[in-house]
Amino acid sequence: MPVNNITAPRIALGGITLAVLASAFYYLNRDEASAATQATDDAYVAADMTLIAPQVQGQISRVLVEDNQPVSPGTPLVEIDDRDFRIALAQAQAGVAAASADVANLQAQLDKQSSSLAQASAALQASSASLQLAQAESSRFAHLAADGSGSVQAQQQAAAQLSIQQANHQRDQATLQAVRQQTRVLQAELDKAKAGLAKARTLQDSAALNLARTHISAPVAGVITQREARTGALASIGKPLMVVVPLQSLYVEANFRETQLANLRVGQPVSLQVDALPHSKLRGHIASIAPASGASLSPLPAHNATGNFTKIVQRLPVRIALDAGQPQLQALRVGMSVHPEIQTHS
Repeated sequence: MPVNNITAPRIALGGITLAVLASAFYYLNRDEASAATQATDDAYVAADMTLIAPQVQGQISRVLVEDNQPVSPGTPLVEIDDRDFRIALAQAQAGVAAASADVANLQAQLDKQSSSLAQASAALQASSASLQLAQAESSRFAHLAADGSGSVQAQQQAAAQLSIQQANHQRDQATLQAVRQQTRVLQAELDKAKAGLAKARTLQDSAALNLARTHISAPVAGVITQREARTGALASIGKPLMVVVPLQSLYVEANFRETQLANLRVGQPVSLQVDALPHSKLRGHIASIAPASGASLSPLPAHNATGNFTKIVQRLPVRIALDAGQPQLQALRVGMSVHPEIQTHS
């Protein structure tokens, strides 16, 4: 057999082997983010669930919903015994009535004080005029007595009358000053009473709000789950009674490796395979990319500044919005596993 006929296949096989090895080396060492499609199995259906917790404490008198029951906004969920809150509201209303009466009483006194102030001012004007007349009479009789045209008795009478008018004038001045001072006192008391009325109205509003809070309604549309409320149990402020899951607002939270994120952009289309729906493909798009990794947001983040260090690829949550108008969305439930594929070059 000729040598060339044996060598040629060997050369071709060696070339193919080298090409395969080179391709494998390139594939294994290429940048992961450069792939046209990015996928992950660390993805789940999620929703912004609402915890229903009371804002007042009391005994639960009625529970109006069951687990897995759909509700719409405003649907009554729980009623708390409101008798104590009705009594508190009645007391607050009585306080408002008493404070209003105090304000009305002081306002009436202040209005009356205006008449007293006018009367005192008029009396002072009259005494001022009488004083001026007495001063003129006293001066005239003093001159007459000095040149012998008048008697000393007349002069003394005029001087006495002047003293009387001076005393009356001082009295009326003091009276006017007292009336003005009393007016300021009444005005201060009226301002204080108005502040008390405002406080009483605030307490009344607070009591009315607490009474309204004994009737708990659904804030959003969704489905009831984790119903802990029971008739006769004590509802404590802030302790969850149930959870509302908004199934109409589901999304997918996918945790991609940091090495996959270089070409991910908001708005890129996503194809989703849900484990619970093996024969269906859902459509969506990237809504947002988290600003921090899951490890960074954990209650006890890792501290890598001391001791030995082993590099671990981090994952960052990517929120994927589900496109509307897909009938399969009605079958989704929170927590279902999802396999999303993102077309990074589209």
